[in-house]
Amino acid sequence: MPTRPTTPLIVDVDTGIDDSLALLYLLASPEAELVGITCTAGNVNARQVASNNLAWLELCDAPEIEVALGAEVPIIAPLMTTEETHGPQGIGYAELPLPTRTLSPRHATEVWVDNARKRPGEITGLITGPLTNLALAVKLEPELPRLLKRIVVMGGAFNHPGNTTPTTEWNVAVDPDAAKIVFDAFSKLPDDRRPVICALDVTERIEMHPHHIASLARAAGSTPEEVIAPDDQPGTRSRASNRVIRHLSDAVRFYMEFHRLYDQGFLAHMHDPFAAAVALDPNLATTRPATVDVELAGSLTRGQTVADWRGIWGRRPNADIVVNTDPAEFFRRTIDRVGALARSVG
Repeated sequence: MPTRPTTPLIVDVDTGIDDSLALLYLLASPEAELVGITCTAGNVNARQVASNNLAWLELCDAPEIEVALGAEVPIIAPLMTTEETHGPQGIGYAELPLPTRTLSPRHATEVWVDNARKRPGEITGLITGPLTNLALAVKLEPELPRLLKRIVVMGGAFNHPGNTTPTTEWNVAVDPDAAKIVFDAFSKLPDDRRPVICALDVTERIEMHPHHIASLARAAGSTPEEVIAPDDQPGTRSRASNRVIRHLSDAVRFYMEFHRLYDQGFLAHMHDPFAAAVALDPNLATTRPATVDVELAGSLTRGQTVADWRGIWGRRPNADIVVNTDPAEFFRRTIDRVGALARSVG
């Protein structure tokens, strides 16, 4: 029986509720080879991010995967985090057991550079947080864009309102200088190796609703029926028998309550799991090439990602921006995969 081709990945995260589901999606995907997980400050501080990653790996009985601490502050800007969005520990109401696994002694930039040098042209980079670690790695090894197979970035907003300021998306807004370094560094690659950008234009269409969590629980064989209801008391905790479903449900409930508080409905935008799915299967996304740059000087627009769709700047496209997808197909894959993973660990 033929084996499914693997996709070696370095995953750079600021875990985060939706980063958590992205990690579960990758752990549940047989074609994903997690070479390393690198941690950056963003949704919460970098050390909490690292703890969250180790805890999820342990909860899911994952094989040993290197988890490395990276940048604890942006390149220039002061650090901002968003516990009001993701909870005090970044995982909503979930209370994961403290991990016994330990952090790598290496810095995140070493993980990026050393693995890319050892496996030139093989590794895909998936970045679902600020681009600080990758920017620092590029400074350390300017050949990194050519050593990696490709990168997939969750970040930016183009023909869409921002979610941090009127024009900026969170991951880029936390460290716009890093984003600028990365987009510039990856600007001279062949067309089939351009960075894939999953921006708010599409990721805010990836709406997780309570029925998705209920379907995940059923797929996992969890009891009783998992119900997240809009009229529940805030902070209501899951009673799911399955430990993965229980913690994921508690995390996502917090995220849904946050979105409702800001008049977006009782739902959760799953930006990062979508980017993870695209990293494994680019055919899930329709892309359009553009030249992307990052505004650094604007008093109202610092951190805005600007796309030249028409070649007005006279510069070659340096990114493939996701412009369309099938959210139902993404959730079908998520429920099938993560449900099976949860069932397997109990």
